[in-house]
Amino acid sequence: MQLTGRTRVAGAPCNYGIYQPADPIVGPDELLAGLAGDGYTGVDSGPIGYLGTGEVLARRLTGTGVGLAGGWVDLRFADPDGFADDLAQLDAALDVFTAAPVDDPRFAPRPTLACPGNPARMARPGTPPDLASALPASAWPGFAARVQQAVDRCRHRGLEPVFHYHLGTDVETEAEADRLLELTDVAVCLDTGHLLLAGGDPVAAVHKWSGRISQVHLKDADLAAHRRVRDAGGGLAEVVAAGGFCALGSGDVDLAGVLRGLDEIGYAGWLVIEQDAPEQGQDLDRIRADQHGNRRWLAEALQ
Repeated sequence: MQLTGRTRVAGAPCNYGIYQPADPIVGPDELLAGLAGDGYTGVDSGPIGYLGTGEVLARRLTGTGVGLAGGWVDLRFADPDGFADDLAQLDAALDVFTAAPVDDPRFAPRPTLACPGNPARMARPGTPPDLASALPASAWPGFAARVQQAVDRCRHRGLEPVFHYHLGTDVETEAEADRLLELTDVAVCLDTGHLLLAGGDPVAAVHKWSGRISQVHLKDADLAAHRRVRDAGGGLAEVVAAGGFCALGSGDVDLAGVLRGLDEIGYAGWLVIEQDAPEQGQDLDRIRADQHGNRRWLAEALQ
């Protein structure tokens, strides 16, 4: 598979339940050492500042031989005033990303643009595709214009961003991602798990979005766990806690089909392995075993 020579594999702090910089279950040095020991060559930033900034970040990455794959930045695209206020947050993230050493432009950090949580969708993640968009038709042009403004701001700093559709947000379904791609020139972060649980087809999306995919989050998902939580009235946090995102190869995403598709379209860039863990009550031994197993699974799948 030619994909092996065109990609590098990253892990992510969210795999350890790290979504906030305060009181993480593991510190950045321990996390990076563990990733490097398991054969990962990259890492997602996690919450901005968790891995450090400036020279501290560069030293940590260089010392472990791990590159920075990118990182999540949510902006209030649906709220013009909130979006204007959030641009400072975007600039701070770009300061972090531009401090990371890069030896190949294909593997420069990807600012991962996304929406903050929509309370109604967070409470009922995986909106059925036949339901109306979270955004009325009249809101889409302004929403897309603000996404494009953020994209242009990233490019001005020499970085190519991606947009991450995500459960529990205004852009959750495949159709909503399609609409955004129609209205902007932003690249997409193909997240296999979120797409499946929102009713999409990750394998078909690889070919449909060929040429627009600039980041990949390899994530497996358990449809039965998602359905069970939804039927019980649980939200996204409960889906995660119930194992809705499971170890690679143990869920319902056709990951082998996704990898074949990425190979066929000539994808080059990061493959970020994600297996979201809950923020509370993490089992560190289980997490470490899963991340070791995930890396081994992908290595075997790429042979």
